[in-house]
Amino acid sequence: MIALPTAAGTLEPYTLRPPVTWARPEGPPAARIAFAAAHVVAQPSAANAPGAPAVLDWDATLRFRRHLWAHGFRVADAMDTAQRGMGLNWAATEELIARSGAAAAELGDPFTLLACGAGTDNAPDAASLDAIVDAYRAQIHEIRSAGAQVIVMASRRLAALATGPGDYRTVYDRLLAEADRPVILHWLGEMFDPALAGYWGSGDRDKATGHFLDLIEAHADKVDGVKVSLLDADHEVRLRATLPAGVKLYTGDDFHYPELIASGSHALLGIFDAIAPAAAAALAALDAGDLDRYHAILAPTVVLSRKIFEAPTFHYKTGVVFLAWLAGHQDGFAMVGGAQSARSLPHLAEVFRLADRAGLLPDPELAEARMARLLAVHGVGV
Repeated sequence: MIALPTAAGTLEPYTLRPPVTWARPEGPPAARIAFAAAHVVAQPSAANAPGAPAVLDWDATLRFRRHLWAHGFRVADAMDTAQRGMGLNWAATEELIARSGAAAAELGDPFTLLACGAGTDNAPDAASLDAIVDAYRAQIHEIRSAGAQVIVMASRRLAALATGPGDYRTVYDRLLAEADRPVILHWLGEMFDPALAGYWGSGDRDKATGHFLDLIEAHADKVDGVKVSLLDADHEVRLRATLPAGVKLYTGDDFHYPELIASGSHALLGIFDAIAPAAAAALAALDAGDLDRYHAILAPTVVLSRKIFEAPTFHYKTGVVFLAWLAGHQDGFAMVGGAQSARSLPHLAEVFRLADRAGLLPDPELAEARMARLLAVHGVGV
């Protein structure tokens, strides 16, 4: 039993449940393609302060990717879950892509195991569309050199410079025309990154969707799929129904993923980082046609996910890393950019409770001991 803080500022006793043993799948899910967007592990003894270059614990970072692969997931790397734009600078990202590609190659074809985000954070002061294209090209080159699939991430710099949908079309037309293998396009909503408001050239979501679809239809042979993170399930279902044949919808909706995956979406989710063992078991149940078990496994993870991704949503990485620490995947609760401080102690205490109820604390004694140390650092229970 451990006394945990509540949102009301009180302490309440909590008794952890016995651990759940999730059976590992024999391979990747058959019914859906499932990417887990992976976090990075900061070196706890390094100066990972706000604004400082990221220093990573490479052994722990790569060990976590092997954990995800072992549960049948593909890994989406160098994405927002890895703190792109929130502490992970381009130099560290470039090394992450190369190291993850090499780790994937130990298991098979990196293209089938790993997809990495290409953006423009290597040229934060790009002053023209040509410069933005060049920045994307440089990152795409690094990803393809690692053997991975390319995810064309939304660009803050393009969002700042674009004067309308035509500018987005100019940039993406050039990138897709040059793609040697099909890419994934990423639409990240402003709840994840306020700098991306009005992406695709309009603040009206229906108009933006029209521009997005026009682009996809013009390059359907170069687009493997689209990763949509708008937390709008109805919009995702409508978009999925209008995509050209062969273009996949990868849900990025960390609020509604069970029903969206069950109804036909593939997945590229940050929450899968935190719930990989349970999610793998649920996807195995889906493969077996056991929808009752699929939903029963995922239902408590949705409550957890909605807590982790609550507003301000872009701080969800803190909860993901916190759970990796509790589960024993890394030695410290430290993040690049000092982002471990982005959530309150009551928030983390509730994440602890919900993770336990979802069967995601494989060693309850370790999790309780680590939570107790965190509480003590904050002067709680001392």
